[in-house]
Amino acid sequence: MSLTGKEIAQMHKDYVMQSWSKSGVDALPVERAEGIYFYDYDGNKYADMASLLVCSNLGHQLPEIVEAIKEQADKMCFMAPAYASEPKSVLAKMLVELAGAETYKRVFFTNGGAESNENAIKMARMVTGRTKIFSCYRSYHGATLGASNASGDWRRYAAEIGGANGFVHFMNPQMYRDGYTKGVDDAEVTRKYLDALDLQLRYEGPHNVAAIVMESIVGANGVILPPDGYMEGVRALCDKYGILMICDEVMAGFYRTGKAFAFMNFDIKPDIITFAKGVTCGYVQLGGCIVNKAVAEYFEENVLQCGLTYSGHTLACAAGVAALTYYKEHDVEGHVAKMHEIVAPFMDEMVKKHKCIGEARCIGLFGALEVVKNKETREPMQEYGVPGPVMPWIFAELKKRGFATFGRENFIEICPPLIITEKELKTYLPILDEVLTMVDEKYCS
Repeated sequence: MSLTGKEIAQMHKDYVMQSWSKSGVDALPVERAEGIYFYDYDGNKYADMASLLVCSNLGHQLPEIVEAIKEQADKMCFMAPAYASEPKSVLAKMLVELAGAETYKRVFFTNGGAESNENAIKMARMVTGRTKIFSCYRSYHGATLGASNASGDWRRYAAEIGGANGFVHFMNPQMYRDGYTKGVDDAEVTRKYLDALDLQLRYEGPHNVAAIVMESIVGANGVILPPDGYMEGVRALCDKYGILMICDEVMAGFYRTGKAFAFMNFDIKPDIITFAKGVTCGYVQLGGCIVNKAVAEYFEENVLQCGLTYSGHTLACAAGVAALTYYKEHDVEGHVAKMHEIVAPFMDEMVKKHKCIGEARCIGLFGALEVVKNKETREPMQEYGVPGPVMPWIFAELKKRGFATFGRENFIEICPPLIITEKELKTYLPILDEVLTMVDEKYCS
């Protein structure tokens, strides 16, 4: 079968239900992808400046991962979870060692990020015998029932219709939007938000709370960097009340922030680490939970009531082994540090140069620009939960120029593949500068 781009786009429009969208929308047909680029059927090239959905950490069609999948496919594509396979066993060991074998012991594999968080929540409830799950309003943890209810943004609403019980949301800090300045007001904001969380825990009954679920660095809601001491303070509250801390590393893990896992940017060790995306870079779907020794040992005495047909899928684990091997052998951590020194100053310059940019947030190659109508008042270009034309226009103008990225509400994500080069950054970042100049002229007061 060989279809044209127009035929593929029309079939997509006619038959596919697209995530987070009304059906029947137009979609760009993509013919191929390689490195940091993908190409449409007309031969147009797009720089993938968001790693698709912040998952293509090692770019597209990396030979080492492709060959690992092919080699495993020739031996055995899939074996049920109750059997041991070399890729699954090796990858589990690699993940425990990456997280820190002095603290962590075992891995439960899933098919993606939502299932990782779903099963982490189930584990926390089983281990503690408690029911309530605390999570942040400014967060996204996935689209399955439990993960949706744990999510704080608007994508949880449909799951709340007769949905799961025991989910409690609390407001996490977003310093710019709350009127503060990062690096200046951290101590005040940390104290304010931790006091509020402690009070809310006491009103809900700490003895009822199984876990606090948090993204180590909030991702899809704007790469929100916590104030100094905040994550450590949440860990201390968990310890105070016997609550498990679950760190969602689905988007921020695997060197996206410059560390193997984003929680390593803080002085904390979560009880459960959830992961997906960068473990295989999306080549085959895979996710999971890395659990500490206490959680692991609980399930040595008690049955783990979690199960998935494709847990530890053989092809996916082969891709994971190849990806983790590549991260290590090619010093991706060191490369991210070098590229950060190009991206972060550029983003800071955009704040100084453009009326429409209120704040830049960047850690490693995990970045976002806050788009505003007015810098003095910090009025967002698009209010939370209120659709508007400006942000879609920005993304369309960027894509016309070969700069493909995404964002929601009033921010633009800048999260290129971790293999991006200095030359590629210096080629494509000016496109963003160009479009922001247009936004200044067209939309800013």
